[in-house]
Amino acid sequence: MPKIKLPAKSPRIDMTPMVDLFSVLLIFFVLTATVRPQEAAPVDVPFSVSEKHVPDANIMTVIISKDDRIYFNVDNGPDTVLQYRQHILAEMGLRYGIEFTPQELRRFADINTSFGVPMKDMKEYLQARNMREREPYETGIPIDSTDNQLAMWILATRKINPAVDACIKGDAETDFPIVRKVLDILQDRNVNRFNLITSLEVVEVTQENDVTEE
Repeated sequence: MPKIKLPAKSPRIDMTPMVDLFSVLLIFFVLTATVRPQEAAPVDVPFSVSEKHVPDANIMTVIISKDDRIYFNVDNGPDTVLQYRQHILAEMGLRYGIEFTPQELRRFADINTSFGVPMKDMKEYLQARNMREREPYETGIPIDSTDNQLAMWILATRKINPAVDACIKGDAETDFPIVRKVLDILQDRNVNRFNLITSLEVVEVTQENDVTEE
């Protein structure tokens, strides 16, 4: 009796469910991702072999640009309810006799990036609509002995958030005297411990074994 041969059919895989799942995941990541704001002063940090990581919250950062301008940044804290940036700016307003509106305080918190703006220009800076309009006011935070606003930012930040840690981020080509001046300002305000932000340089360690023949 002859055998019955079944017709050979190539397997068919329906990719529609997988494409749908990929589309859903892509939309989810796009909607939930946050764009990191561009820093006002691009800094090429020097290399280091240290593997200690800078904390993600409770930090204030002093940035020194290539042209020796000083910028400052502070985060909102580990909990967005705290809104440290708003309170710090309000404290600075009290020190310099400037009254900021609730909208301006929220704007300062929303910008959430480093700034190098003298207090006299802060209101105009906050009214700017984008980074290009804010750029003319980024002349650097004064650190003169007669108007040491960096010291005031440090004091206001530590008053609002006593647990804050200090960081220094300087360009690889920054002159040492300006770095020394920033260090002196920190130490004068009893900030004796701070992190230096650098790029981790990969160091290859090789071990040579000496073989002695008898």
